Amino acid sequence: MERIPVTVLDRSQSNSFRSSSRAELTLQQAQQQIFDFLLDIVRYQPWDVVVEEFKRLFFNQGDTTSSEAEAGLYAILFTNSEPDFHNTLKRACYILVNNWELARKYEAIQAVVALFQDTSLTRQTFSPTLKRLREWLQHFVKSSDYRDLQLFAARFSEEAKTTPWTSRYTPYLLVDQYMNTDNPQEQREAARTLSRRLKDKYKFDLAMYTAHSQSALAKQRVLQNPTALGDSALRLIKTIVAKRGRFSYRNLAHLFLTQTEELSYRRFKRSLIEYLIYSAHEPQLVKTLKRHLHLRLDPLYQEYDDDIVDSSLILRTCNRVIDYLMTEDKKSPSELFTLLLSQSSSLSLAIVLLKIILISRNSHPYLEGRIASLIWYYDQFPPDQCAWVINFLEVFQVTFAIYAENVEYNLINPQDPNGKVEWSAEALEACRVFSQLTASQWGHQVKVASPLLEADGG
Repeated sequence: MERIPVTVLDRSQSNSFRSSSRAELTLQQAQQQIFDFLLDIVRYQPWDVVVEEFKRLFFNQGDTTSSEAEAGLYAILFTNSEPDFHNTLKRACYILVNNWELARKYEAIQAVVALFQDTSLTRQTFSPTLKRLREWLQHFVKSSDYRDLQLFAARFSEEAKTTPWTSRYTPYLLVDQYMNTDNPQEQREAARTLSRRLKDKYKFDLAMYTAHSQSALAKQRVLQNPTALGDSALRLIKTIVAKRGRFSYRNLAHLFLTQTEELSYRRFKRSLIEYLIYSAHEPQLVKTLKRHLHLRLDPLYQEYDDDIVDSSLILRTCNRVIDYLMTEDKKSPSELFTLLLSQSSSLSLAIVLLKIILISRNSHPYLEGRIASLIWYYDQFPPDQCAWVINFLEVFQVTFAIYAENVEYNLINPQDPNGKVEWSAEALEACRVFSQLTASQWGHQVKVASPLLEADGG
């Protein structure tokens, strides 16, 4: 292990690096001294004190109250290895963010993220070490890692109205962070926690909007619509619920898995295509999906064609189908994605993706990671140039919120609440939505119903 000669800083000389003794640290030891210092103060000090200490350490060339943290930073600067500094700074940030996220000290997260916009980073200096430090900080600000860090503060910003359109889909961008095993554990935990919290809030807000928009008081107050679909959101919710038809998608998924238990992998792949297009009513969509999926699935993992399908093969296959439908290089949209959306099949594509997840639950994070890939790709375009993609993302969010494990939506026909009805456009318009969910973040069950059902004691 390479050892780094380190000058231990003399605190009697403020803002200086005068040598008082020599020590040798490995890179890991130098980093750990910084991390231990931050962990200690973030747990026991007020957040504004922590932000100030962070600033002194990383922005003022180690002018902090911890000689060990200063020595660690100086050791890393002494190696002249920018990647090591970058990774150290990144993990240091997430040590703070993760603790503050759990404690819900959101203003602290904003404050530490805002430090990187300080004008001091561009000031001229005659100190070679400070010059190196500021250059590395500027490079960090221009990196995707700082962009990821900004996600944790953006939703509380006073300038939220001017943030990019992609900020509406922060839960999926965070999934991309916590699935990346190269990220520090602190970052992955913070991303997972915040993503789950934002998804739960969206589900709750959608259920509340659905119920209140059907009340007699709806016209007298401004309702908080969590979607970007305007008045068409309620119609979309009704359409999604009505699309379940005779069997719910969950029941169809269970039936499919039961019927394919003993099939060879070759026959499973063919059955999978039929399952995905089952109940799809658009002839062009069915034709497109069958043609493209047959071409891709027939040669997929051919070495297992004669084996009995198992859970591992199902997972790998579903992930590949997600790739075909979304993005195959994890950077740009796939041909099939573009083709389906060009046919105005946003809801149909969302339903196909839902059916995949219902037979392969472990594919859900993978799917959301591919959603994130597409969001980052389209981030380069203004909203008006990718309105069709934004529409898909909104439909996708609503679809998966409705079919989440802790939420249930049902349609009720007020003229025939116990009867069976063919959901025509007129019938959908007249019906009411009943929704019930268990909001885990509040720790109790929340029942959200239409005013009609409430009046009937439902």
